[in-house]
Amino acid sequence: MIRLFAALPLPPDIVRGLVRRQTGVDGARWREPDSLHITLRFFGEVREDVARDLDTELAGIDAPPFEIELEGAGAFGEGRDIHAIWAGVAESAPLRRLAEACETAARRAGLKPEKRRYRPHVTLAYLKQADPPEVAAWIQANNLLKSPPIPVDRFALYSSVLGSERALYRVEAEYPLG
Repeated sequence: MIRLFAALPLPPDIVRGLVRRQTGVDGARWREPDSLHITLRFFGEVREDVARDLDTELAGIDAPPFEIELEGAGAFGEGRDIHAIWAGVAESAPLRRLAEACETAARRAGLKPEKRRYRPHVTLAYLKQADPPEVAAWIQANNLLKSPPIPVDRFALYSSVLGSERALYRVEAEYPLG
């Protein structure tokens, strides 16, 4: 079994800008720079044969290159159950189509449909027992976040190994657009 997800890697200058914002929330487990990405579809634990089929399906996605922008900031969860801080992604029809194509690829490879609505973001930190006013202050300080246009000319299939401190990601395959 291998734990997989499809995602967009971020350019180094965008990552540096996000890392500068990773401060100001006590107890936050800020993500390492090499862990920052925009997930297109989380596949979870899959068998090796299914992973091969998934790779074939993802390689068959035909989509043109496009641009995205990061925009805004927020958190997942409410009150003491806030569990993540994120940077948002501006609405993008090409990004949604690519995420839908990854969902179709997953189904063709025999995986179950994703039940959650797609909400593109970059997870910046995970939280446990967060202080809601502190998180609200962080969001207010970062909610005007806006990146320059980010060219998207490829996406990748990543494997994820859960460690005691953090998940380790490895690019298993890259798929050019266009």
